[in-house]
Amino acid sequence: MHQELSDASDALRTATETTAGETRERLFEQAEALADAATADTGPDHGKLARHLHVLREIEAEVDETAADHVERARDLLSSYREGVDGV
Repeated sequence: MHQELSDASDALRTATETTAGETRERLFEQAEALADAATADTGPDHGKLARHLHVLREIEAEVDETAADHVERARDLLSSYREGVDGV
């Protein structure tokens, strides 16, 4: 298991608790994708991580302060995970 991805997924699930509508759905989709990646044999590559980070930056601007804190934590975890990914 890729713990940082799992923790990021958990942070996003927590963020959905104070979010509604389409933004909540987007958060949930990101949380699900990261949960799947956390249990995969190989984690996401730099490109996939960059797309997740981009979406999370957009979402962070749309949510309340409480949810934004959780989204920021997820982004920090993804960035930390990305440092250990081979490649670019």
